[in-house]
Amino acid sequence: MKKSLLITTGILLFYLMPVQSQNNTIPGNLTTPYPTIINLAVSWEIKGDDNMNGVVTVRYREDGASEWNTGMPLFHVPAGRNLGFSWANKHSGSIFDLKPDAGYEIQLSLNDPDGGSEERTIKAHTRAVPQVGSNSEKIYLKKGAYDTLHTHSGTKERPVVYMPETTDVTFTHIDLKNKKWVYIIGLNVENSGSEGVGILMDGATDCMVTRCSVKSVYGMVADKPGAENCYVSDNILTGTCTWVNESMGAHGDNIGEGIQLTGSGNVICFNKVTGFRDCISTMEDQRAAEQTCVDIYNNDIYSGVDDAIEADFCFSNCRIFRNRITNCFVGLSSQPGLGGPNYFYRNSMYNLTHGGAFKFIRFSQGDVVMHNTFIKVGSGLGGNDSMDYAWFRNNLAIGGPTGGVNWGDYGPGNPYAADIIKPKKHCSFDYDAVGSFEVPYVAKIGKLQFSEVEKHGIEHITLGEIFINVPFPNPPVPEREIQDLRPRPGSVVIDAGVMIPNINDKYNGKGPDIGAYELGEEYPHYGPR
Repeated sequence: MKKSLLITTGILLFYLMPVQSQNNTIPGNLTTPYPTIINLAVSWEIKGDDNMNGVVTVRYREDGASEWNTGMPLFHVPAGRNLGFSWANKHSGSIFDLKPDAGYEIQLSLNDPDGGSEERTIKAHTRAVPQVGSNSEKIYLKKGAYDTLHTHSGTKERPVVYMPETTDVTFTHIDLKNKKWVYIIGLNVENSGSEGVGILMDGATDCMVTRCSVKSVYGMVADKPGAENCYVSDNILTGTCTWVNESMGAHGDNIGEGIQLTGSGNVICFNKVTGFRDCISTMEDQRAAEQTCVDIYNNDIYSGVDDAIEADFCFSNCRIFRNRITNCFVGLSSQPGLGGPNYFYRNSMYNLTHGGAFKFIRFSQGDVVMHNTFIKVGSGLGGNDSMDYAWFRNNLAIGGPTGGVNWGDYGPGNPYAADIIKPKKHCSFDYDAVGSFEVPYVAKIGKLQFSEVEKHGIEHITLGEIFINVPFPNPPVPEREIQDLRPRPGSVVIDAGVMIPNINDKYNGKGPDIGAYELGEEYPHYGPR
């Protein structure tokens, strides 16, 4: 009896003892997972640094170059768990806008004042844009309408290419399930079935779909085990959803996904996607495989009645950038981000109806939000639920009247310039510019006034001051025309941003401009080239 009491007391004392923190860093494995066409990721696993004061700076240069470029510092991603998924303690981040099919040397410098500082250099190589070469197996398809295109795999040295012999080759369905090194070029897909899938990509690796026209309830889908290192570019996808209030939101009368891929290393760029529940998305919950290093950029998205881009359950280094979004319920969704960092930058968004331009909910962690522009009813710079380790810089937002309707059963949020609902203590906000249209000015981040949080933020901006002939989208229905959201020369957002290496360090003028566009830069190309 005495022995049992001693054991019980010992166990109790063990649990009551304070846990010893480890503030020094123990550097671990360094990798560059899933290189894409123009971006590289770095992941440096560590132990310790519980007080999170370690910093990793980045330099990089192309093979053969003598001068180094400065990259954006890595983010410390502490080990975590959410909704059945977990991630390790690491420093991680991306290097952006590199040359395709090029080798790079990356130099990392870890500095932890508590100990464990170290320098390492690693090499990585971006992927090439898929090309049809002389060694490709070319299969020319005759003009006509067909049921299913059954494909067979190729190899890296000899990819299999399916293309029209002349024009007007249409299929009900294209099967890329578990295929490797297959290129689909210039085909039409029309699937009028109530749950029809145009192109099935479950398990596809190193495949390309380009210059195709897809009209289907579900355009392109890759469910588990997911697609890997696939390239989806310059396609036109058209769904069946219409821009009316009854269709909006998760409970709306809507169906269909434009491009919905789970998996890692996939590149989705320069597509025009119109009329789906979600226009471009990853998978959610138990349908999500590992979703790392996914690039979604330069897409033209119009009329997405739930999410324009639903980057949910992304682990790290997913990059959503330079997209143009018009007439969508939600602009960008991270529901949730699984540790991150996941990047949302230089997206232009006009006429959104959800409470936040960003749907960062289900305790999203690790969202990096830079240089976005959005004009919408209700709250402007909005985030409508708990988030942590979020990093906001150089965003431009204008909110305003609610439109008088509870859009999509959720509503557009408060008619505020900014309304970030529940930011946790590791979030960081600064250098954003916010304003409101025809409503009293209110801007809040958590329970604090905007100016109390953003020491370099800009308040009280107006629509006419910043933009040239851009109408406020009230009411948001019927559909609004695409708008040019470049800032007016001389406006208060010009030269007012903070410099971020490898993101805006090639700015014009005295400093970077706030918002999606840099004055004097060429207007981006959105949609098929």
